[in-house]
Amino acid sequence: MSDILAELEWRGLYADCTDRDALAKRLAEGPTTLYCGFDPTADSLHVGNLVPLFALRRFQQYGHLPIALAGGATGMVGDPSGKSDERNLLTPDQLQHNLDCIKPQLARFLDFSGAKNPARLVNNYDWTGSVTFLEFLRDIGKHITVNSMTAKDSVRSRMEDRSTGISFTEFSYMLLQGHDFYHLRKTFNCELQVGATDQWGNITVGTELTRKKLGATVWGLVFPLLTKADGSKYGKTATGTVWLDAKKTSPYRFYQFFVNADDADVVKLLKTLTFLPQDEITALEKELKANPGARAAQKALAKEMTVLVHGAEALAAALKASEILFGGSLDGITEDIFNDVAGEVPTKDLEKVKLEGTGSPIADLIVHSGLESSKGAARKALEAGGIYLNNVRVPDHTRAVTSADLLFGKYLLLRKGKKSYAVLTAK
Repeated sequence: MSDILAELEWRGLYADCTDRDALAKRLAEGPTTLYCGFDPTADSLHVGNLVPLFALRRFQQYGHLPIALAGGATGMVGDPSGKSDERNLLTPDQLQHNLDCIKPQLARFLDFSGAKNPARLVNNYDWTGSVTFLEFLRDIGKHITVNSMTAKDSVRSRMEDRSTGISFTEFSYMLLQGHDFYHLRKTFNCELQVGATDQWGNITVGTELTRKKLGATVWGLVFPLLTKADGSKYGKTATGTVWLDAKKTSPYRFYQFFVNADDADVVKLLKTLTFLPQDEITALEKELKANPGARAAQKALAKEMTVLVHGAEALAAALKASEILFGGSLDGITEDIFNDVAGEVPTKDLEKVKLEGTGSPIADLIVHSGLESSKGAARKALEAGGIYLNNVRVPDHTRAVTSADLLFGKYLLLRKGKKSYAVLTAK
């Protein structure tokens, strides 16, 4: 597609714009500068941040100049958008730590060295930190009415809840974000701000402030929040948020999160979170309808996302870990990969002394692991050829397990049949 707005619409990434026709005309005239902000509320970005981050990347691919804004100033206040309660304020040290962590993540997805349209990374504390309260009230606050601020959904919903309300601090957040847009227009000729629909109120404050202070036209464009078919937020699991930091969500679990996407969500995710062309996504959609059990769309999504976020080597490791739970060979796996898998199956401790000397009968370990309830049942499973040690079938029901069988000197992987796994950790 030659039209970025048309591509956004096809991908389900267009919800609203302050003036679509005028923006389309401006984009057709040549490269424009746009920005999106990311507040350092945590020490890692998460899956929900990928839609706006990838939006900047899509615009860059079309020749435009993206600015990724790290909110060192706005992060001190907290955005009330989409929140029912007041945020806990972070200390300056916490904010700086979070900023230091997310900046490399922002830089991973944008080209900051491009000869024609390099991306730019800025921190709004650089132009906000030295502004005094009186200066801000006089130069910014007087241009925006309280009437318009209280009309914003993010503010009105909090004001209507008398049990929580909204503090003046969070009420002022949209003025800070509006000030960012004004500053970026004045400094870098930034003409467009993008964000999710919950940012509409904040973005329109910026367009109004810029018009009043500079007499300049700027635009806001928002895309839908990333949600599942049931309406719940995407990027959450039973164990919590899916992070981009490999230390917080390993590449294996990241891969598994996407490979387990529901059929009702996967095509939308392919459109919104990948850079696969329309013909490939359409083909995957047809394959999903024809043979949903093959999960080709989910596998394509998981592979694409893991490479984008963690790289090709991490994808290879995630695939290797995934094969383990389908009986794949353990040759060449690392302890980190094995630990990812161990976290997915029941795990019990085992006294290492029991594996010394002649070791322990494997039937005893099967019972200890919980794969069978008695030694008799364990022997029957062994005689039937249904027991595996470290993914190798155990042909002899009298086999003893010794410390030589330990993976990385401390683990035993037991399997009964095709899908029942257990890990014993020798201590």
